[in-house]
Amino acid sequence: MGLLNIISSIKDRAEKFLNEKNVVTDILGKMEEKTGIKKKVIALGAVSLTGLYLVYGYGASLLCNLIGFVYPAYYSVKAIESPCKEDDTKWLTYWVVYGVFSLGEFFSDIFLYWFPFYYAFKCLFLLWCMAPMSWNGSQIIYNKVVRPVFLRHEATVDNMVSDLGGKAMSAAENLTREGKTGPGPPLGPFTEDLNMYVLPLSLFSLLSPDHSGEE
Repeated sequence: MGLLNIISSIKDRAEKFLNEKNVVTDILGKMEEKTGIKKKVIALGAVSLTGLYLVYGYGASLLCNLIGFVYPAYYSVKAIESPCKEDDTKWLTYWVVYGVFSLGEFFSDIFLYWFPFYYAFKCLFLLWCMAPMSWNGSQIIYNKVVRPVFLRHEATVDNMVSDLGGKAMSAAENLTREGKTGPGPPLGPFTEDLNMYVLPLSLFSLLSPDHSGEE
């Protein structure tokens, strides 16, 4: 699997996308009719301009995030609607890696923001993660990093979530019991903040597999 095979795979995928019926190809088709320029050339020009904008343009962060979200979201919906489950796994893997990357970026963005061409490299990274090839970035990162860490700490995280859910249920029951005993002193800011966190944790506990299994 050399560089030529990779380029050929990307080219085939792009041609397949351009021949499909969707919003993007409809717009490209109208532009082709008005200008006489082929859809492939217009698409290539748009990709080139996007690359230049990611390097020199203002608001590159928003554009980069849109690239990393819109295309995968579109094909994730198609995967959900298709009877095949293999593409479901592919895009679920992408979203897991995308979430881990976004979490890491949240804490390091203040430093990476000053890195030259950061958003161009970020866009290339996301394109690698969604690339139509067997060894794309999301598969490699998931199998080499995310999966081993998850399997190593899965039991600990499950126990922690279960404990938090149980405490949240107890706190919710206590608050409900106190409310039924009659009017009391007005709720303070701390109690109101507690209610804001207790309800989601209680619902999460009710929806967890462990809780449903006990019933």
